[in-house]
Amino acid sequence: VQLQASGGGLVQAGGSLRLSCAASGCTINTRFMSWFRQAPGKEQEFVAAMKWSGGNTYYADSVKGRFTISRDNAKTTVYLQMNSLRPEDTAIYYCASGPSVIHSQLATRTAYAYWGQGTQVTVSS
Repeated sequence: VQLQASGGGLVQAGGSLRLSCAASGCTINTRFMSWFRQAPGKEQEFVAAMKWSGGNTYYADSVKGRFTISRDNAKTTVYLQMNSLRPEDTAIYYCASGPSVIHSQLATRTAYAYWGQGTQVTVSS
């Protein structure tokens, strides 16, 4: 499975961005597609996840109500719509997936087998 993230950029506080993560290869066994982020000098943190078979979504408290994870009907691309962006949202955003991720491990980086290359999001104040 290969993941290709895109859509990052520079935006002012209060603005919006939509990230995309295109999946290719054998994705039939994917359980969850997720987004993580890593700010400068900080550890990578969980942002959002979608259960691939049922579409259930999960969010970190810090983005709940502002970010929305979704997918296309062909189940090849996952999106992260980010609204009301804040300077503290500045980070490199990564998409991740894996056949072995379970609900209790959504925020555990090591549970994911596949990672995209990351896309930079910068929010200016």
